[in-house]
Amino acid sequence: MKYEVILFDADDTLFDYGMAESRALYNAFAHFGLPTGAEEYAASYQEINRALWKDLEQGRISSADLRVERFNRLFAAHKLELSPEAFSEAYLRFLGEGTFLIEGAVELCGELSGCRLAIITNGIKDVQRSRIQGSPLSGVFEQIIISEEAGCQKPEPGIFDYAFAKLGISDKSKVLIVGDSLTSDIQGGIGYGIDTCWFNPLGKKGDPGTRPTYEIRALSELPAIALLGR
Repeated sequence: MKYEVILFDADDTLFDYGMAESRALYNAFAHFGLPTGAEEYAASYQEINRALWKDLEQGRISSADLRVERFNRLFAAHKLELSPEAFSEAYLRFLGEGTFLIEGAVELCGELSGCRLAIITNGIKDVQRSRIQGSPLSGVFEQIIISEEAGCQKPEPGIFDYAFAKLGISDKSKVLIVGDSLTSDIQGGIGYGIDTCWFNPLGKKGDPGTRPTYEIRALSELPAIALLGR
């Protein structure tokens, strides 16, 4: 076995964040009397949210501020008379119910049962724990490492220090991180000196400055890497 510990990103690696986000937006707008709100404003919200998550990765905004600021900007842009704070609270509650998985996630974790599995995710602790614990993958992971609890986020080395301490490991050669984001998962792993696997189901163009150890299109490709080596 090449790797003893697999660190999985959560969203868009094992969990279908797009589906969870869509349902949460629909339910939140409906809760506030705007049943067509998600359809009308989803694209604008996603653009704002992506920019703020990039700011979070770069340390320009806190997780606590991000969760409200995205709706503050959305409502200001579209002149919606809604409370960003109240809307955020409802949205996060609905988001925490989004336990949708990427195809093959359950089967993959079963095949990797001989490895130590953990989650390492940039996210809001209550939302992420609710989604993971409410899913078919509940109980699969030895540790769930969440940036909000660690006090830092991928790609910062501090979150990897936190994960290694939680898992009681020191040998970086036995650890593989798997994720869909080049800027957080892959760059973070490279910077920390562990092997990386880029989950790239859509065949996106890579970045010459960020070269993962492996690249896969489907989760079913991972066991051959993790269990058999190169």
